Amino acid sequence: MMRNLEAFRQFFQTARKVVILTHFKPDADALGSSLGLCGYLKKKGHTVNVITPSDYPDFLTWMPGNNEVLIFQKEKPKAADDLIANADAIFCLDFSSLQRINELGVMVQKSKAKKVLIDHHLEPEAFADFEQWDQTAASTAELVYRLIADLGEENLVDANIANCLYAGLMTDTGGFRHPNTTIEVFDTASALVRHGADPAKVSKLIYDTNTLERLRLMGYVLSEKLQVLPQYKTAYITLSSEDLKKFSSQTGDTEGLVNYGLSIKGVRLSVLISDRKENIKLSFRSLGEFSVNEFARKHFDGGGHKNAAGGQTSTTLEETLKKFLELLPLYKDQLLG
Repeated sequence: MMRNLEAFRQFFQTARKVVILTHFKPDADALGSSLGLCGYLKKKGHTVNVITPSDYPDFLTWMPGNNEVLIFQKEKPKAADDLIANADAIFCLDFSSLQRINELGVMVQKSKAKKVLIDHHLEPEAFADFEQWDQTAASTAELVYRLIADLGEENLVDANIANCLYAGLMTDTGGFRHPNTTIEVFDTASALVRHGADPAKVSKLIYDTNTLERLRLMGYVLSEKLQVLPQYKTAYITLSSEDLKKFSSQTGDTEGLVNYGLSIKGVRLSVLISDRKENIKLSFRSLGEFSVNEFARKHFDGGGHKNAAGGQTSTTLEETLKKFLELLPLYKDQLLG
Protein backbone atom coordinates (compact mmCIF):
# COMPACT_ATOMS: atom_id res chain seq x y z
CA MET A 1 0.00 0.00 0.00
CA MET A 2 1.13 3.56 -0.70
CA ARG A 3 2.69 4.82 2.56
CA ASN A 4 1.06 8.26 2.42
CA LEU A 5 -2.22 7.11 0.91
CA GLU A 6 -4.41 9.60 2.80
CA ALA A 7 -2.32 12.57 1.65
CA PHE A 8 -2.58 11.22 -1.90
CA ARG A 9 -6.35 10.85 -1.53
CA GLN A 10 -6.69 14.42 -0.23
CA PHE A 11 -4.54 15.90 -3.01
CA PHE A 12 -6.64 14.26 -5.74
CA GLN A 13 -9.98 15.26 -4.27
CA THR A 14 -9.54 18.47 -6.27
CA ALA A 15 -9.60 18.33 -10.07
CA ARG A 16 -5.99 18.33 -11.24
CA LYS A 17 -4.00 18.65 -14.45
CA VAL A 18 -2.25 15.30 -14.70
CA VAL A 19 0.52 13.98 -16.94
CA ILE A 20 1.27 10.24 -17.11
CA LEU A 21 4.73 9.19 -18.35
CA THR A 22 6.19 5.80 -19.08
CA HIS A 23 9.52 4.51 -20.34
CA PHE A 24 11.23 4.55 -23.76
CA LYS A 25 9.81 1.94 -26.17
CA PRO A 26 6.80 1.11 -23.97
CA ASP A 27 5.67 -2.50 -23.69
CA ALA A 28 2.18 -3.74 -22.84
CA ASP A 29 2.63 -3.17 -19.11
CA ALA A 30 3.96 0.36 -19.59
CA LEU A 31 1.23 1.44 -22.00
CA GLY A 32 -1.54 -0.64 -20.45
CA SER A 33 -0.93 0.67 -16.93
CA SER A 34 -0.69 4.24 -18.28
CA LEU A 35 -3.92 4.10 -20.27
CA GLY A 36 -5.74 2.17 -17.55
CA LEU A 37 -4.75 4.80 -14.98
CA CYS A 38 -5.67 7.54 -17.45
CA GLY A 39 -9.17 6.14 -17.84
CA TYR A 40 -9.63 5.96 -14.07
CA LEU A 41 -8.37 9.50 -13.41
CA LYS A 42 -10.58 10.93 -16.14
CA LYS A 43 -13.58 9.36 -14.43
CA LYS A 44 -12.52 11.23 -11.30
CA GLY A 45 -12.75 14.52 -13.18
CA HIS A 46 -9.04 15.15 -13.76
CA THR A 47 -7.55 16.45 -17.02
CA VAL A 48 -5.11 13.75 -18.12
CA ASN A 49 -2.44 13.48 -20.84
CA VAL A 50 -0.32 10.37 -21.48
CA ILE A 51 3.14 11.04 -22.95
CA THR A 52 5.56 8.35 -24.17
CA PRO A 53 9.22 9.09 -24.98
CA SER A 54 9.01 7.04 -28.19
CA ASP A 55 6.71 5.00 -30.39
CA TYR A 56 5.60 1.49 -29.42
CA PRO A 57 4.49 -1.75 -31.12
CA ASP A 58 1.51 -1.64 -33.44
CA PHE A 59 -0.03 -4.60 -31.58
CA LEU A 60 -0.64 -2.26 -28.62
CA THR A 61 -2.50 0.45 -30.51
CA TRP A 62 -5.90 -1.18 -29.86
CA MET A 63 -5.85 0.04 -26.27
CA PRO A 64 -8.63 2.53 -25.43
CA GLY A 65 -7.11 6.02 -25.24
CA ASN A 66 -4.25 5.19 -27.61
CA ASN A 67 -5.36 7.86 -30.11
CA GLU A 68 -4.75 10.58 -27.50
CA VAL A 69 -1.21 9.53 -26.53
CA LEU A 70 1.45 12.17 -27.20
CA ILE A 71 4.55 10.47 -28.65
CA PHE A 72 7.46 12.73 -27.77
CA GLN A 73 9.67 11.71 -30.70
CA LYS A 74 6.94 12.48 -33.24
CA GLU A 75 5.50 15.64 -31.72
CA LYS A 76 6.96 19.06 -31.11
CA PRO A 77 8.96 18.93 -27.85
CA LYS A 78 7.30 22.14 -26.69
CA ALA A 79 3.92 20.41 -26.43
CA ALA A 80 5.27 17.90 -23.91
CA ASP A 81 7.30 20.58 -22.13
CA ASP A 82 4.23 22.78 -21.68
CA LEU A 83 2.10 19.92 -20.35
CA ILE A 84 4.76 18.84 -17.86
CA ALA A 85 5.57 22.39 -16.75
CA ASN A 86 1.91 23.20 -16.12
CA ALA A 87 0.91 19.89 -14.54
CA ASP A 88 -0.31 19.63 -10.97
CA ALA A 89 0.74 15.98 -10.82
CA ILE A 90 3.04 13.75 -12.85
CA PHE A 91 2.68 9.96 -12.68
CA CYS A 92 5.79 7.96 -13.58
CA LEU A 93 4.82 4.41 -14.50
CA ASP A 94 6.92 1.28 -15.04
CA PHE A 95 10.34 2.88 -14.64
CA SER A 96 12.43 3.57 -11.57
CA SER A 97 14.86 6.20 -12.86
CA LEU A 98 14.23 9.45 -14.74
CA GLN A 99 17.03 8.47 -17.12
CA ARG A 100 14.63 5.91 -18.62
CA ILE A 101 12.56 8.73 -20.16
CA ASN A 102 15.54 10.59 -21.68
CA GLU A 103 14.87 14.33 -22.28
CA LEU A 104 11.52 14.07 -20.53
CA GLY A 105 13.37 13.31 -17.30
CA VAL A 106 14.91 16.79 -17.26
CA MET A 107 11.45 18.31 -17.77
CA VAL A 108 10.09 16.30 -14.84
CA GLN A 109 12.93 17.43 -12.58
CA LYS A 110 12.19 21.07 -13.40
CA SER A 111 8.44 20.76 -12.88
CA LYS A 112 6.92 21.84 -9.56
CA ALA A 113 4.18 19.22 -9.91
CA LYS A 114 3.68 16.47 -7.36
CA LYS A 115 5.44 13.34 -8.58
CA VAL A 116 3.88 9.88 -8.22
CA LEU A 117 5.93 6.72 -8.83
CA ILE A 118 4.10 3.48 -9.63
CA ASP A 119 6.62 0.76 -10.39
CA HIS A 120 7.96 -2.70 -9.57
CA HIS A 121 11.60 -2.45 -10.72
CA LEU A 122 14.54 -2.74 -8.35
CA GLU A 123 16.31 0.20 -6.69
CA PRO A 124 13.99 3.12 -7.51
CA GLU A 125 15.42 6.60 -7.69
CA ALA A 126 14.18 8.90 -4.90
CA PHE A 127 12.35 11.64 -6.82
CA ALA A 128 8.65 11.07 -6.05
CA ASP A 129 6.32 12.64 -3.49
CA PHE A 130 4.10 9.54 -3.54
CA GLU A 131 5.30 5.98 -4.17
CA GLN A 132 3.26 2.91 -5.07
CA TRP A 133 6.33 0.68 -5.35
CA ASP A 134 6.67 -3.03 -4.79
CA GLN A 135 9.44 -5.10 -6.34
CA THR A 136 7.51 -8.29 -5.61
CA ALA A 137 4.59 -7.18 -7.81
CA ALA A 138 4.45 -8.91 -11.17
CA SER A 139 3.56 -5.77 -13.12
CA THR A 140 2.91 -2.06 -12.84
CA ALA A 141 -0.65 -2.74 -14.01
CA GLU A 142 -1.15 -4.84 -10.88
CA LEU A 143 0.01 -1.88 -8.75
CA VAL A 144 -2.33 0.52 -10.54
CA TYR A 145 -5.27 -1.76 -9.79
CA ARG A 146 -4.07 -2.18 -6.20
CA LEU A 147 -3.99 1.60 -5.76
CA ILE A 148 -7.54 1.96 -7.12
CA ALA A 149 -8.68 -0.83 -4.78
CA ASP A 150 -6.92 0.73 -1.78
CA LEU A 151 -8.82 3.94 -2.52
CA GLY A 152 -12.04 1.92 -2.51
CA GLU A 153 -12.91 2.84 -6.07
CA GLU A 154 -12.90 -0.45 -7.96
CA ASN A 155 -16.41 0.44 -9.09
CA LEU A 156 -14.84 2.98 -11.48
CA VAL A 157 -12.96 0.24 -13.35
CA ASP A 158 -14.85 -0.43 -16.58
CA ALA A 159 -14.09 -2.85 -19.43
CA ASN A 160 -11.74 -0.43 -21.20
CA ILE A 161 -9.66 0.16 -18.08
CA ALA A 162 -9.74 -3.53 -17.19
CA ASN A 163 -8.52 -4.64 -20.64
CA CYS A 164 -5.58 -2.21 -20.49
CA LEU A 165 -4.54 -3.39 -17.03
CA TYR A 166 -5.09 -7.05 -17.92
CA ALA A 167 -2.74 -6.64 -20.91
CA GLY A 168 0.03 -5.43 -18.62
CA LEU A 169 -0.54 -8.18 -16.08
CA MET A 170 -0.70 -10.90 -18.73
CA THR A 171 2.46 -9.90 -20.59
CA ASP A 172 4.70 -9.20 -17.58
CA THR A 173 3.96 -12.69 -16.31
CA GLY A 174 4.67 -14.19 -19.74
CA GLY A 175 1.07 -15.25 -20.16
CA PHE A 176 0.99 -16.39 -16.49
CA ARG A 177 3.99 -18.67 -17.02
CA HIS A 178 6.83 -16.82 -15.23
CA PRO A 179 7.81 -17.39 -11.58
CA ASN A 180 6.26 -14.01 -10.69
CA THR A 181 2.79 -15.52 -11.27
CA THR A 182 1.45 -15.50 -7.72
CA ILE A 183 -1.89 -15.92 -5.98
CA GLU A 184 -2.13 -12.12 -5.97
CA VAL A 185 -1.68 -12.08 -9.75
CA PHE A 186 -4.58 -14.47 -10.26
CA ASP A 187 -6.70 -12.53 -7.78
CA THR A 188 -6.05 -9.34 -9.74
CA ALA A 189 -6.68 -11.05 -13.09
CA SER A 190 -9.95 -12.45 -11.75
CA ALA A 191 -11.01 -9.00 -10.51
CA LEU A 192 -10.21 -7.43 -13.89
CA VAL A 193 -12.27 -10.07 -15.70
CA ARG A 194 -15.16 -9.32 -13.36
CA HIS A 195 -14.82 -5.68 -14.40
CA GLY A 196 -15.06 -6.63 -18.08
CA ALA A 197 -11.58 -7.63 -19.23
CA ASP A 198 -11.69 -10.12 -22.12
CA PRO A 199 -8.71 -12.52 -21.77
CA ALA A 200 -9.19 -14.18 -25.18
CA LYS A 201 -9.45 -10.85 -26.99
CA VAL A 202 -6.44 -9.30 -25.26
CA SER A 203 -4.31 -12.42 -25.81
CA LYS A 204 -5.22 -12.52 -29.51
CA LEU A 205 -4.46 -8.82 -30.04
CA ILE A 206 -1.05 -9.01 -28.38
CA TYR A 207 0.29 -12.49 -29.07
CA ASP A 208 -1.44 -13.50 -32.29
CA THR A 209 -1.52 -10.38 -34.44
CA ASN A 210 1.66 -10.57 -36.53
CA THR A 211 2.80 -9.08 -39.79
CA LEU A 212 4.24 -11.47 -42.36
CA GLU A 213 7.61 -9.68 -42.04
CA ARG A 214 7.69 -10.29 -38.29
CA LEU A 215 7.07 -14.02 -38.75
CA ARG A 216 9.80 -14.22 -41.37
CA LEU A 217 12.20 -12.38 -39.06
CA MET A 218 11.39 -14.92 -36.35
CA GLY A 219 12.13 -17.80 -38.73
CA TYR A 220 15.42 -16.21 -39.76
CA VAL A 221 16.45 -15.72 -36.13
CA LEU A 222 15.70 -19.32 -35.18
CA SER A 223 17.38 -20.86 -38.21
CA GLU A 224 20.36 -18.54 -38.71
CA LYS A 225 21.03 -16.31 -35.69
CA LEU A 226 20.39 -18.34 -32.55
CA GLN A 227 23.66 -19.54 -31.05
CA VAL A 228 24.09 -21.88 -28.07
CA LEU A 229 27.13 -22.19 -25.77
CA PRO A 230 26.52 -25.40 -23.76
CA GLN A 231 29.68 -24.84 -21.67
CA TYR A 232 28.00 -21.74 -20.19
CA LYS A 233 24.37 -22.87 -20.49
CA THR A 234 23.88 -19.73 -22.56
CA ALA A 235 22.10 -18.82 -25.79
CA TYR A 236 22.46 -15.57 -27.68
CA ILE A 237 21.10 -13.82 -30.75
CA THR A 238 22.64 -10.86 -32.57
CA LEU A 239 20.70 -8.73 -35.03
CA SER A 240 22.41 -6.08 -37.13
CA SER A 241 20.68 -3.01 -38.51
CA GLU A 242 20.93 -4.72 -41.92
CA ASP A 243 19.11 -7.78 -40.57
CA LEU A 244 16.32 -5.60 -39.20
CA LYS A 245 16.08 -3.61 -42.41
CA LYS A 246 15.95 -6.78 -44.51
CA PHE A 247 12.74 -7.80 -42.75
CA SER A 248 11.30 -4.26 -42.58
CA SER A 249 11.43 -4.52 -38.78
CA GLN A 250 9.09 -2.24 -36.86
CA THR A 251 9.02 -1.38 -33.18
CA GLY A 252 8.01 -4.52 -31.28
CA ASP A 253 9.02 -7.02 -33.97
CA THR A 254 11.86 -8.39 -31.80
CA GLU A 255 9.60 -8.63 -28.74
CA GLY A 256 9.84 -12.10 -27.19
CA LEU A 257 12.68 -13.39 -29.39
CA VAL A 258 15.03 -13.64 -26.40
CA ASN A 259 12.64 -16.11 -24.75
CA TYR A 260 13.24 -18.71 -27.47
CA GLY A 261 16.82 -19.09 -26.33
CA LEU A 262 15.71 -19.64 -22.76
CA SER A 263 13.25 -22.33 -23.91
CA ILE A 264 16.13 -24.58 -25.01
CA LYS A 265 16.67 -27.47 -22.62
CA GLY A 266 19.66 -26.82 -20.37
CA VAL A 267 19.97 -23.08 -21.13
CA ARG A 268 19.91 -20.75 -18.10
CA LEU A 269 20.84 -17.44 -19.76
CA SER A 270 19.53 -15.99 -23.02
CA VAL A 271 20.55 -12.69 -24.58
CA LEU A 272 19.34 -10.71 -27.58
CA ILE A 273 21.76 -8.06 -28.86
CA SER A 274 20.41 -5.75 -31.54
CA ASP A 275 21.71 -2.69 -33.39
CA ARG A 276 19.10 0.05 -32.95
CA LYS A 277 21.14 2.76 -34.73
CA GLU A 278 21.01 5.14 -31.75
CA ASN A 279 22.79 2.47 -29.66
CA ILE A 280 23.12 -1.26 -29.11
CA LYS A 281 20.29 -2.80 -27.07
CA LEU A 282 20.59 -5.94 -24.99
CA SER A 283 17.73 -8.00 -23.59
CA PHE A 284 18.55 -10.56 -20.90
CA ARG A 285 16.52 -13.49 -19.55
CA SER A 286 17.60 -16.09 -17.01
CA LEU A 287 16.36 -19.05 -15.02
CA GLY A 288 16.98 -19.74 -11.36
CA GLU A 289 19.39 -17.76 -9.23
CA PHE A 290 21.44 -16.06 -11.92
CA SER A 291 20.57 -12.35 -11.65
CA VAL A 292 20.54 -10.63 -15.03
CA ASN A 293 19.59 -7.45 -13.21
CA GLU A 294 22.97 -7.40 -11.45
CA PHE A 295 24.76 -8.50 -14.64
CA ALA A 296 23.15 -5.75 -16.73
CA ARG A 297 23.73 -3.06 -14.08
CA LYS A 298 27.40 -3.95 -13.65
CA HIS A 299 28.39 -4.35 -17.30
CA PHE A 300 25.80 -2.86 -19.66
CA ASP A 301 24.35 0.30 -18.10
CA GLY A 302 21.05 -1.44 -17.51
CA GLY A 303 18.90 -3.27 -15.00
CA GLY A 304 15.40 -4.52 -14.42
CA HIS A 305 14.36 -7.66 -12.58
CA LYS A 306 16.30 -10.66 -11.30
CA ASN A 307 15.39 -12.86 -14.28
CA ALA A 308 14.52 -10.22 -16.90
CA ALA A 309 16.58 -7.12 -17.61
CA GLY A 310 17.85 -4.84 -20.33
CA GLY A 311 21.06 -3.01 -21.15
CA GLN A 312 22.76 -0.87 -23.75
CA THR A 313 26.13 0.16 -25.13
CA SER A 314 27.33 2.98 -27.33
CA THR A 315 29.89 0.82 -29.14
CA THR A 316 29.35 -1.48 -32.14
CA LEU A 317 27.41 -4.71 -32.33
CA GLU A 318 30.65 -6.65 -32.77
CA GLU A 319 32.32 -4.99 -29.77
CA THR A 320 29.26 -5.52 -27.60
CA LEU A 321 29.14 -9.23 -28.47
CA LYS A 322 32.88 -9.54 -27.81
CA LYS A 323 32.47 -7.96 -24.38
CA PHE A 324 29.57 -10.25 -23.53
CA LEU A 325 31.43 -13.39 -24.59
CA GLU A 326 34.53 -12.34 -22.63
CA LEU A 327 32.41 -11.96 -19.48
CA LEU A 328 30.93 -15.46 -19.59
CA PRO A 329 34.00 -17.30 -18.19
CA LEU A 330 33.83 -15.02 -15.12
CA TYR A 331 30.29 -16.24 -14.45
CA LYS A 332 30.75 -19.86 -15.45
CA ASP A 333 30.29 -21.29 -11.94
CA GLN A 334 27.06 -19.29 -11.39
CA LEU A 335 25.68 -20.28 -14.78
CA LEU A 336 26.45 -23.96 -14.31
CA GLY A 337 24.90 -23.76 -10.84
